[in-house]
Amino acid sequence: MKLILGTMIAFFLIIMVCISAGEARAAEADKKSQTIARAGSQPSSKGSADYFTGTVRVDPLFSATDTAPFSGAYVTFAPGTRSAWHIHPTGQRLLVTAGTGRTQEWGGPVEEIRAGDVIVCPPGVKHWHGASPTSTMTHIAITGTVNGTNVQWLEKVTDEQYNPLPSSLKGGPTMTKEPSAAEKMIGDIAPKLADLTDTVLFGDVWERPELSKRDRSLITVAALVAMNRPEQLKHHLDRAQDNGVTRAELIETITHLALYSGWPNAMTAIMTAKEQFAKREANE
Repeated sequence: MKLILGTMIAFFLIIMVCISAGEARAAEADKKSQTIARAGSQPSSKGSADYFTGTVRVDPLFSATDTAPFSGAYVTFAPGTRSAWHIHPTGQRLLVTAGTGRTQEWGGPVEEIRAGDVIVCPPGVKHWHGASPTSTMTHIAITGTVNGTNVQWLEKVTDEQYNPLPSSLKGGPTMTKEPSAAEKMIGDIAPKLADLTDTVLFGDVWERPELSKRDRSLITVAALVAMNRPEQLKHHLDRAQDNGVTRAELIETITHLALYSGWPNAMTAIMTAKEQFAKREANE
């Protein structure tokens, strides 16, 4: 009798668990209201050194569920950072939102990816992705899950795989590149400062997704006007226009700052701008 009673109780508990699980799935499917995960409400995490070379920040967006078996996250790679080789059992979609990066599938060439690009990786394709050597790169990763798994990590990407020489130069002379503005200006006397200017200032800070390059240009121009730095201002007036700031906006910024940083600073800045605008027009 006790055995029969125990069996009945166990059977009843199993039925109740199944009913509860079914009700949970049904409740999720029957939800009629949207949910909003506010920006910054979910903590960021650092990409594991077991799976990445360099510094990676992961900002979760949403987790996989029974009715939507895929997850999403913002992933930001510092310059030179890349993932290890890996495979996704259901494939992956990458939406590049900022910066410049690289990706490669096994046996194929290294491809450059930029903001606005969408990478569709089929299931089971061995690949890697990351930032370029001089720029951060942020993408939204949307990854499917099957049997609780969304990725199979493999070996690390070597420096040679990440930054290969063109085939025409393999075994030949060392590859050269056009020197940057910083290298031309100070590379002969302060090569490390030139390198930091390229990789940290313009390669990292200016490529971070929190502000657009246009916004950063306006901030930089305003700071240089306020500090009365006409020599540095010349370069950044040009850079600002390259980044989409209009001449009218630059003039208005200088005019506005006359009230905060002083009339002499604004007068120096507007004369510098007049000179740079004329030079730019002559070269256009």
